[in-house]
Amino acid sequence: MRPRTRTRSFRIPGFTLIELLVVIAIIAVLIALLLPAVQAAREAARRSQCTNNMKQLGLALANYESATNCYPLAYGQRAVWDPNNNSGTYGDSGWGNWSPQAQLLGYLEQRSVYNALNFSISSADNCDGGDPGPPAIAGINQTAAVIRIDSFLCPSSPLPVGSYGSYGNVGGLSSQLPGNNYFGSVGATVCPWTSAKPPGIFATETPNSGTGVRSSRDIQDGTSNTIAFGEWKSGDYNTNKLTLTDAINLRVYTVGIVGGWNDPNSQMPGGAAGFPGFLQACAGGAKGTVGSNNNKSTLGSTWMMGMLGRTLGTTLLAPNPTYPNCNLEPWGGDMDAPGITT
Repeated sequence: MRPRTRTRSFRIPGFTLIELLVVIAIIAVLIALLLPAVQAAREAARRSQCTNNMKQLGLALANYESATNCYPLAYGQRAVWDPNNNSGTYGDSGWGNWSPQAQLLGYLEQRSVYNALNFSISSADNCDGGDPGPPAIAGINQTAAVIRIDSFLCPSSPLPVGSYGSYGNVGGLSSQLPGNNYFGSVGATVCPWTSAKPPGIFATETPNSGTGVRSSRDIQDGTSNTIAFGEWKSGDYNTNKLTLTDAINLRVYTVGIVGGWNDPNSQMPGGAAGFPGFLQACAGGAKGTVGSNNNKSTLGSTWMMGMLGRTLGTTLLAPNPTYPNCNLEPWGGDMDAPGITT
């Protein structure tokens, strides 16, 4: 008998095109479902880091007060270079002051940065747009001033762009703006200057005034009920775009809405009646500053200088307000007189 021959068909293992497309579609759907959850978890971690930064600042402030029996000044005068008599004893405004953040560095595990700063000279001699000082001291504080301190930066906020104007590239060193997302509170005041005596923890009086040092015993509402630091989002560094982090230069008090430069009635509760009008004037004039020097977009550029818009802010509005910051005094292109900085 002849053996019967059989033909067998063999199927090569694999996927058909339809099966492959189905698998890809399922994977795409899963990614679309999981990606928002991953992003939300990442943002939650960032918010946790920001909260931890605030706690560290609070602990550093408490330890500073315990060690020195006072809180750091927010506006203590420092000597700046006087080109008229070639000396370093000339008094200046906010351009020469050292911030509470800088004075707290030693209590934030940043002792090496603290030791690299020379607090006996003006911070303006080495900062963005103030008195640049003579070449002999133009780079004294540069090494420390450009360091980005993690405790002063919230991961959810963008880093500043640009560089210190007066540094250039002294000694080939970097002149990057370090950024700062936490402001020291000078309280609920439209005019946070010496004669107005703002009510915040960080006094703005000079050390020689006799009223410039405050401690926990001076906090009438108790330290647990008083804001020491707040969080803000860095500026966008774009004068051609209007954002809520901009500082708007408008001399709004000249129309009788709130008190002037050194008017004690500019702080709350005395200025409560005129404050809504101040807000409306600020918001109404904000759009007209776009593309001009009256639109300041450098909020939170540095942690070194004790100045409104850099390291100091007010508590006039609740967090995430719908109004931009508004400067009480629009001079010289700086950002040192915000009636609102929250």
